[in-house]
Amino acid sequence: MSALRTALLLLAALIALPARAEPPVDALRLYVFDCGRVVFDDLGPFADTGEYDGTPGELSAPCFLIRHPKGDLLWDAGLGDRIAATPGGVEVRPGVRAFVAHTLQSQLAAVGLRADEVDYLAFSHFHWDHTGNAGAFPGATWLLSRREVQALDGQPAPTSVTVDNLAARAQAKVELIDLDRDVFGDGSVRILRANGHTAGHQVLMLHLAKAGTVILSGDLFHTRENFQHGRMPAFNYSRGETLGAIDRVRRILDNTRGRLVIQHDRRDLDALPKAPAYLD
Repeated sequence: MSALRTALLLLAALIALPARAEPPVDALRLYVFDCGRVVFDDLGPFADTGEYDGTPGELSAPCFLIRHPKGDLLWDAGLGDRIAATPGGVEVRPGVRAFVAHTLQSQLAAVGLRADEVDYLAFSHFHWDHTGNAGAFPGATWLLSRREVQALDGQPAPTSVTVDNLAARAQAKVELIDLDRDVFGDGSVRILRANGHTAGHQVLMLHLAKAGTVILSGDLFHTRENFQHGRMPAFNYSRGETLGAIDRVRRILDNTRGRLVIQHDRRDLDALPKAPAYLD
């Protein structure tokens, strides 16, 4: 009777567990989510050589879901779903306004996932426009650059970082990255160090079965023109380290005939499938 009771209790516990909304995939997929846009009166700070001085413009703020047979990774977390409650946008600072048309939660649901089913969370870096929804993933394993964490925990915190966005780090399982990280152990999803925009900036490299090598830029580049002409923001942590990271990424793209996705450039995002469609 004791063994039967134990078996029944185990069965009841399994039944009580929430069912996974979407079964694991059988091959690597990349989903692109619209996690906001930021409108600037003056893009001047995005080139320290003066090309954008006095020019208005906007930058996209996407999130990326990488689905692998061994789990799901969210790369960057956008502006924050709370901004969607203000259709006219939110003034971040004078001359800078943030807009969110679609919540990340609703876009995850459209591909059959809940936030608590995401296995891994990683960021290109900790600037506010990449961490807005981080608090929705305390149950994920956070894969974080050690240098980025050290800068965050320093006093004062780095500029353009909203520390409260990352408060859920205290409840999450955290794994620190010193160099590169092969997320699933098969070389298909790799976080690459690309320091310079911030102390611990990273990019994400994927090897997809059909699309081949794809690199998600983080903020190594903000626009296609910055990539083509070697421009960089005046506010980068280190110009020298940025140049080293740019050289590495260019060489990888050349050697793999890879595709660079510049995350803040709407043109690059528009060229990708729209979720719930995906790149594979």
